Parts: sequence; C-alpha cells; structure tokens
Amino acid sequence: MCWMRGLAVWAAVLAAGAAAAPARAGTAGEATEADLSYHGSAVMRGGRVDIGLTPSNHGPADVSDSTVRLRWSVPLAAGAQRLPAGCARTGRQEVVCRTGALAADGPGERIALRVWLRGRPTEVTMAVDTLWGGGAVDRNRSNDRQQVLVLDTGDAYFF
Repeated sequence: MCWMRGLAVWAAVLAAGAAAAPARAGTAGEATEADLSYHGSAVMRGGRVDIGLTPSNHGPADVSDSTVRLRWSVPLAAGAQRLPAGCARTGRQEVVCRTGALAADGPGERIALRVWLRGRPTEVTMAVDTLWGGGAVDRNRSNDRQQVLVLDTGDAYFF
C-alpha cells in the first residue's frame, strides 16, 4: 500500500512537471517574433526581367538578417546571371537574396536585380517568399508569400 502511495506521488510530480514544461520552454527559449513582407515591381522585356523589391518588418522584434526567394515559372537562361551582391542563383528557376537587417516597423534596403529567362516567354509567374527569417517566428505568412504574373509588355507589375 505504501509503494502505491509513493507511485501516486511520483505520478503527480511527473504530471505537474510535464504541464509546466511547455510554459518554461515558451518563455526561456522563445524565439523572437517578426512579420516580414515584400513589396515591389517586375518588368519583362524580351526575356529579361527587372525586379525591384523592398523588404519590410512589421515587428514586434528586429531581424538581424533574412533571405527572400524569387522563383519563376520558366527556367532562367543558361550561364551566369549578373546578380547583385547578396544574391545567388540556387536552382534552374530560383534566386535568393539577403535582406540585411530589418528593424521592427520599418522598411529594409531596396533589392534590385535583373534575370534572363530561357527563350523569350511572353509571360512568366514570379513567386516571392521568405526562405529564412533570421530565426524569428513569423505568425503571418500570408503577407510574405506573393505571386505576380508578368507579361512581356515592358509595363511594371506591382506586388
């Protein structure tokens, strides 16, 4: 009977510890929270796409650095793309760029790049999203994931 009482006490201690563990993990090891977004434009002329985008952080915490990914519905042209510092081609249809530091409730530095597409498509869909958020938790992923249809008209398409 005594060992059953001891077992019941240990079970209660373990249950209390398990219930308290998430609360401790949520405060002591909590990641910072930020809300990243991207706004800009894309222009296509003869297989060349010029992109300008500005990353923003709606807070509440600063982000020391993050990475934005741009993907196209058609492959990029073969060979080297002349990309700005902080950007790299990571696949047949994908480029990633560092945003740099993003202060809470403020815009970051504008990112401007030009890519060449294989062939001369008359239209392309470009997807923009956060690949890495600097370790911050972004609970509102809807504003950092966008798609824009860009036609080969020379007109700017905004996102």
